Amino acid sequence: MAIIKEKDSESNIIYINKEDLAFRAIKNASDLNNYVLENLSETEKNYVFIDEIQEIEHFEDALRSLLLNNSIDLYCTGSNAELLSGDIAGRLSGRFIEIQVYSLTYTEFLTFQQIGDTDESLQKYMKYGGLPYLKHIALEDNVVFEYLKNIYSTIVFRDIINRYAVRNTPFLEQLIFFLASNIGSIFSAKKISDFLKSQKTNIAPNQVQIYVQHLASAFLIHQVKRYDVEGKRLFEIGEKYYFENLGIRNALWGYRPQDIGKIMENVVYNHLVAHNYTVNVGILGANEIDFIAEKNGEKVYIQVALSLLEEKTIQREFGNLQKIKDNYPKMVITMDTFSGNTIGGIAAIDLKSFLTNRW
Repeated sequence: MAIIKEKDSESNIIYINKEDLAFRAIKNASDLNNYVLENLSETEKNYVFIDEIQEIEHFEDALRSLLLNNSIDLYCTGSNAELLSGDIAGRLSGRFIEIQVYSLTYTEFLTFQQIGDTDESLQKYMKYGGLPYLKHIALEDNVVFEYLKNIYSTIVFRDIINRYAVRNTPFLEQLIFFLASNIGSIFSAKKISDFLKSQKTNIAPNQVQIYVQHLASAFLIHQVKRYDVEGKRLFEIGEKYYFENLGIRNALWGYRPQDIGKIMENVVYNHLVAHNYTVNVGILGANEIDFIAEKNGEKVYIQVALSLLEEKTIQREFGNLQKIKDNYPKMVITMDTFSGNTIGGIAAIDLKSFLTNRW
């Protein structure tokens, strides 16, 4: 809003924050429409900002009406997928631009925290994640994880349990813990159901799939499909799961040395989607390519390896990429710092260089 005032000091800004009790009277579409019209300027450009708009009943009806006024430039934010439903898209008839806001990237985290690009900074990012509010609290485990657990509770109870009238809340939380412990592993709803049955929890695969979709709709996790590199098609079953915010995952499950490879893979995935790549897991015969990232018709193939100190790891990670027959870029991302030759044109890039776009 400050930028708008710098460019147009006479502009009229209307700000509504549904988390502020000052706006509790705005409960439905009519309330929203009336409030905006009452505060419009008839002579200047009007910029309307509505935060947590999903808290307003039938808000899309008000938006459709307000968009008829050419003097209004309208911006809305929301913290769940309510804003992305096909019903809302249909009602607005294409008169909107959707911008998904992800957790902070590594470079954004450095800027927010006003710290340098060091190994310690990377460890903090991998442990605490990229929620912007972290800049206001001490980056200490007991402080950050308590804050993140509260954020997690808000997401689960407001955006999932209440919104979808979920009854089996113990299973929902058990599913979240299962996914937290298995980030980057390929699972189908049936495999998850079978595993939970072995833990004395009986729930049908279709119910597992429904709960997974709830978690994805609340932006707690990302569900990533597998792509057949040779057949050029998506597989219908078997996905990987990554957390939108690794800090929340670590607050729930713990930040454990044996999980660093998984966490690293999650960090790479989050970086790609934050930079507008469409990401799938690649399947090439019996081999797996960690990520096929595509943007503007161009692809990049990525393998993620914690370390390349063992010959068998080098053969596996580079060998899988060498089997791909097209000429799109291919790379192996590792925690090792290395500056030297490629293997058959495939470079080894350390994680910090990748996250700071030095590749």
